[in-house]
Amino acid sequence: MTGGVDAEMTVGRPMPTQDEVLGYFDTLSNWGRWGDDDERGTLNHITDDVRLAAARAVRHGRSVSCAWEVAVPAELERSTTACPCAADMPGAENMPEHFHADRRWGFSSERLGISFHGNTITHLDAPCHIFWDGAMYNGRSHSFVDAATGSAWAAVTAAADGIVTRGVLLDVAAARDVSWLEPGQAVFPDDLEEAERRQGVQVRPGDAVLLRTGYGRFRHENGAASGFRQAGWHASCLPWLHERGVALIGADTPQDAQPSGYDDVLMPVHAVGLVAMGLWILDNCDLEACVTTAAELDQWDFQLAVAPVRFAGTSGSPVNPIVTF
Repeated sequence: MTGGVDAEMTVGRPMPTQDEVLGYFDTLSNWGRWGDDDERGTLNHITDDVRLAAARAVRHGRSVSCAWEVAVPAELERSTTACPCAADMPGAENMPEHFHADRRWGFSSERLGISFHGNTITHLDAPCHIFWDGAMYNGRSHSFVDAATGSAWAAVTAAADGIVTRGVLLDVAAARDVSWLEPGQAVFPDDLEEAERRQGVQVRPGDAVLLRTGYGRFRHENGAASGFRQAGWHASCLPWLHERGVALIGADTPQDAQPSGYDDVLMPVHAVGLVAMGLWILDNCDLEACVTTAAELDQWDFQLAVAPVRFAGTSGSPVNPIVTF
């Protein structure tokens, strides 16, 4: 290990060495687990029974969004057309005669451009988003990704039916009694278990785990932080997530604590998670409404619904995760 992760946080905790983290690519691998042609990875943990359990977690009927609004023009290129009378639009002369008779209706439409990967927009990462040694989930080569057509393997369309499962919010910021974790501070397995104990909830196979570091509160109060330091999961959480059979992880940051503390593994949660485990990832959630509602209702599990846009061959999708209590 190298410097970067808050040294005080590692005292008394068994920290995996860099060689052990690199070994996770083998010891935590799900390659072949659900067949050589599997592209869904950990979403296979979401069975019909898990979805039924998620439905039973709806006890109050209250829904909240876990997404940030996409800013215009900072994050979204928008070209808007407003046509007060459709009969006057360009090309209307080629429309049928009855089209010209109705002069009361008009419309607005948009052409949008967005780059959703990064540190601000709430989005879903599909397994093909990350390569390790030129390979992606289930051993397919990076050559399956073509500049013109996108990825022919483990793209976001592998989740075309949506992700509906039981979600669990683990509020590590509250468990540590802080408003938010500072940049560079990592979350460890004992933090997850302390949050479970404190909240009276336990992560089960097929669950989605949403990690609150408190960064959402910071961002609401101070604006998005700059730089490449952030709170998030430590690499040591990966075996915990594997053993619990977690289907999806989300966080109010881009997941990995940065710096990771390992010279040769910049983003171990992304790399091991997506490539070895096929673990789907929700980056940049806004969990503040979720945590406020969970605390009010004293309910820390819920139904989570994530419906990615069916962008062919794409490594992810901007999403609006909806939690229903």
